[in-house]
Amino acid sequence: METMAYVIAHTFQIRVYYEDTDLAGLVYYANYLKYIERARSEWVRELGVDQLAMKAEGRVFAVRRVEADYLSPARYDDLLEVETAVAQLTGARLVLRQNVRRGAELLFESTVTLVCLGPAGRPERFPADIRARLAAHG
Repeated sequence: METMAYVIAHTFQIRVYYEDTDLAGLVYYANYLKYIERARSEWVRELGVDQLAMKAEGRVFAVRRVEADYLSPARYDDLLEVETAVAQLTGARLVLRQNVRRGAELLFESTVTLVCLGPAGRPERFPADIRARLAAHG
């Protein structure tokens, strides 16, 4: 994965609990996806986007693609920080860089592509007000 500098739009802290680890005592790989999902949800909430109102209109955000690199393991009781940065925003697609760090150490990096699904379950353009919020805070 190409390493480039992005403006961090949001940070989210999460503690590693025993339930997050595998038999080796390391964070189970799939849990990083949960961590970045929680960070995205909090970021969108802080932007003032009401996902329940979107859903009532038949629109939802959906992950279309994830590219992930696991660089170093996290362990029980680590305090992690998830960084979210906008890499690209078009009318119909939002690409985010989401990294997980323990202090200054980069543990996990990902590129996540999101789309907006409309009432028919097909991709459509992001509503203009949401696109404006994303652009202003990205």
